[in-house]
Order: sequence, then C-alpha cells, then structure tokens
Amino acid sequence: MKIWFDSEFYENGRIIDLISIGMVREDGATFYGEADLAPEIASQSEWLATNVKPHLRGSPARMNRHRMRKEIVAFAGPSPEFWACYASYDWVVLCQLFGTMMDLPDGWPMFVRDVQQWKAELGNPDMPAQENEHDALADALWTKATWERLHRLRTFADEFVGRQKETAA
Repeated sequence: MKIWFDSEFYENGRIIDLISIGMVREDGATFYGEADLAPEIASQSEWLATNVKPHLRGSPARMNRHRMRKEIVAFAGPSPEFWACYASYDWVVLCQLFGTMMDLPDGWPMFVRDVQQWKAELGNPDMPAQENEHDALADALWTKATWERLHRLRTFADEFVGRQKETAA
C-alpha cells in the first residue's frame, strides 16, 4: 500500500522533533496526528510559530508517541511504500517514533521514496498548485496529487515510446 506523508517538525542541526504528521493511503484514507507538545514545539522558532502553529488542530489529533506509533502502524499496514516531498527529514522524524531504524515494524522499508527525485528524473514538469503549505495533512494530500501527476506523465511517456518503437519496426 502506498502511503504519501508529510510532517512538520522543529530542527536545529542536532534535533529533529515531530510537531505533526499527515498521511494518505492510495485508497484515500487519511491520518493526522500531532505530538502531545505540538504547540510548545511549534513555539520554539518564529518561523514555526508563524507557518506551522496556525495549522495545528489540537484534540483529538494530539497524542503521545506511543499512541501515535500504534495508530500509524494500524493505518500503514504491514508492507507500506512511503512517499514524501523533500523526504529526508520527514523520514527521519517518522522513523524516530519507533526508536532506531532497526525498530521499524516488520515489513516496513528502511527507505522513503521522494517525489522531488522522481520529478527531476522526468525533467522537472510543472506540478499542481500547493495550498495550505505547512499543514501536514494538506501537504500529504498534495504529495499524493503530485505523485499521481508524475505517474500519468510517466505512463504517457512510456506509451509514446512504445508507439514510436512499433512505428520504427
């Protein structure tokens, strides 16, 4: 099952601390969670207070790490394929919910796929407009829409190349 996700986090070069995480599955189901101390974490920098804190939803999305881990595992299932946009820190903050990478649930990959890398491989085509940036769930939904656009472009290109080969033969 493909899972597109995004997170909002505080980082200072040594620490990456989860504020919120949004996920969407290929069947359209969504998950949104916030760290139990999300408002306090989002207040640690002016940028986060301005750009992330206004999107926080509070209860019932606010939860401790144990509950968040449990809900994410139930949401993602046993063999997820994770996709994010500019994915490196998002992946680290997701993995840190479980401890180390060695503590990830059985069947989970030890890597994330990045729509920005795929976009670059396809020649940097235009992507859908993004609204509500820095709202983790809105960003996860945008990442899914971006993946779907890239998938259509790739499918069209593959079909075009196939037709060209048939014509040349």
